[in-house]
Amino acid sequence: MPSQYLYRIQPIRMGFLIESTPEENRIVGDHFRYLKRLTEEGTVLLAGRTLNTDSSSFGIVIFEAESDEAARVLVRQDPAVEAFVFRAELFPFGVALTSPDLLKD
Repeated sequence: MPSQYLYRIQPIRMGFLIESTPEENRIVGDHFRYLKRLTEEGTVLLAGRTLNTDSSSFGIVIFEAESDEAARVLVRQDPAVEAFVFRAELFPFGVALTSPDLLKD
């Protein structure tokens, strides 16, 4: 049975959330497509970010993986982490409660 994990991401470059370069935009698009594919496969349970644009801004990805190593690989393979646009921290996690409204279309 897979375990749950959370990874927290933050932009490495200050000002990224206010003005990003074309290359950063391309990488973030790759990041979004990566998470979308993992969501469609049932691996990612939730992904999102805070809406502030200062240095405290961050995103989270809650997902399932078969092992700690598999979780580390998933985070390392995030295109924005690989390209050093985002830094990432991985944590073991356990969803305790979810709203039935969360999954409504």
